[in-house]
Amino acid sequence: MAMIPFSVLDLAPVPEGADAAQALANTVDLARHAEELGFTRYWLAEHHGMPGIASAATAVVIGRVAAATERLRVGAGGIMLPNHAPLVIAEQFGTLASLFPGRIDLGLGRAPGTDQATARALRRDLLASAERFPQDVTELLGYLGPAAADGAIRAIPGEGTNVPVWILGSSLFGAELAAALGLPYAFASHFAPAQLHEAIALYRRRFRPSAQLAAPYVMLGYNVFAAPSDAEARLLASSMAQAFLALRRGRPDRLPAPVPDFLERLPAPERALLGQIMAASAIGAPDTVRRRLREFIAAARPDELIITSQIHDHAARRRSYEITAEIHALLAGEA
Repeated sequence: MAMIPFSVLDLAPVPEGADAAQALANTVDLARHAEELGFTRYWLAEHHGMPGIASAATAVVIGRVAAATERLRVGAGGIMLPNHAPLVIAEQFGTLASLFPGRIDLGLGRAPGTDQATARALRRDLLASAERFPQDVTELLGYLGPAAADGAIRAIPGEGTNVPVWILGSSLFGAELAAALGLPYAFASHFAPAQLHEAIALYRRRFRPSAQLAAPYVMLGYNVFAAPSDAEARLLASSMAQAFLALRRGRPDRLPAPVPDFLERLPAPERALLGQIMAASAIGAPDTVRRRLREFIAAARPDELIITSQIHDHAARRRSYEITAEIHALLAGEA
């Protein structure tokens, strides 16, 4: 069996002590580096009102990343569709596909990607919008497909671009919808792994071929914190652990600097919570990461992994992806 592709999920993290401008410059630099390292795609995620995430205007950032690279597929992981009118997203991604033919992906999620107050400010009828998600996805697919003979509403640019659309999810809902529509499915195991195996099984069992996809295709989110030693990798991972707990406590902030022995200082319930959230993670030296990745791929059998590395120091983040690319080559040699 051939080795699966590895891709990059970037939340455009704003490190403590930096600003959005620096975070976005880091994103462009990392995307160029990811292309040199041979990663398949580079996705950015929509979040709003988060001091530690600079990719709120996701389509704008995708355009900048695509312009700074040559071969890398660039896309949204994802656009939170309840925040937007489907026609607007069709026009945005139709424009991107016209500027960068054959390189744009559109992943769609149902969550707002923010708190409820900000979600209401983004789209006033939030509850109704979330309930309409399947219908909105179908509408969006129509705008991106061939021109309809009686189409009164047209996405221009967008019409006929057939931008590849993915369904994102962390529960069985997304798996069911992706299977019914015959679309590729990306599961957020990097922060919500609880229903991972059940969702994959449901998606593959109920998948119906479509014009976009003949057979089911699953991409899984996975955290990697790779460093020369296990101790250094654990230190790097403490930034993400702090950020998760801050979000859980309702106090999201910029990505914190690493703290030695952070997990050991936490109460047992919070350590257990982080253990559950970060179950789909490889944290360690190259041999440790290689073993964890091999075990995860063997157990979940994805078609692709999308790697996220929420690391405070940009140089350490670049190095983590370098180590990951080297491990990918080694695993490919084993396949």
